[in-house]
Amino acid sequence: MSGRLQNKVAIVTGASSGIGRAAALLFAREGAKVVIGARRQAELDALVAEIAAAGGEAAALAGDVQSEDYAKGLVALAVERFGRLDVAFNNAGVTGETGPSTEVSEAGFSQAVQVNLVGSFLGAKHQIAQMLKNGGGSVIFTSTFVGHTASFPGMAGYAASKAGLIGLTQTLASEFGAQGVRVNAILPGGVDTDMYRDVNSTAESQAFITGLHALKRVGRPDELARSALYLASDDSSFVSGTAHLVDGGLSITRT
Repeated sequence: MSGRLQNKVAIVTGASSGIGRAAALLFAREGAKVVIGARRQAELDALVAEIAAAGGEAAALAGDVQSEDYAKGLVALAVERFGRLDVAFNNAGVTGETGPSTEVSEAGFSQAVQVNLVGSFLGAKHQIAQMLKNGGGSVIFTSTFVGHTASFPGMAGYAASKAGLIGLTQTLASEFGAQGVRVNAILPGGVDTDMYRDVNSTAESQAFITGLHALKRVGRPDELARSALYLASDDSSFVSGTAHLVDGGLSITRT
């Protein structure tokens, strides 16, 4: 590996599976000391052990990103164990309640907003405050093309909450850029994760989603992790405030 995150400390949420897990492994291979977060302790412990076996360093804290105390705890763990914070990948998210918007419950809609948008805001709030103490850093959100370049019926909460992350990205980037903090969002297309398979549980549904992409396939978690790595590293030192499409050409495909 190239050591693109050598001597950096990174937080990755939603790290127990999918894109977050792939990103934590990649960040560690590229030299970062990684603090991983998710709700499932056993999966986090297994990931810490895997990173350690490969010669990396990681620490885990299980919790719910809807809690501001949890956001504070992740940052505190990074500073306590590794001395600083340079990168934060706020990747945790849920699909939320789906179905016709006239039938979606207030609680179901609110859950998507609380986890995807409010949880990401709370994370960034405390991550940026720490980054300002050591001259800056990079904050990354996982948004989506859904509600940005296209959408689907029945996904109001997911689309609204993830689209809101783009506005949050732009605001934070403008607010803290002069102090050395860059903020960007990645917008995946279809990615072969547990969440993707939960929503697209039939061969017909998966074939339909695959066909929407110019590449005529969905992405892999490691492909999204590499895009997050670019935004985390100094390779993207002049990139901030972007909605970074990583969607296999879904947004431009009409065939």
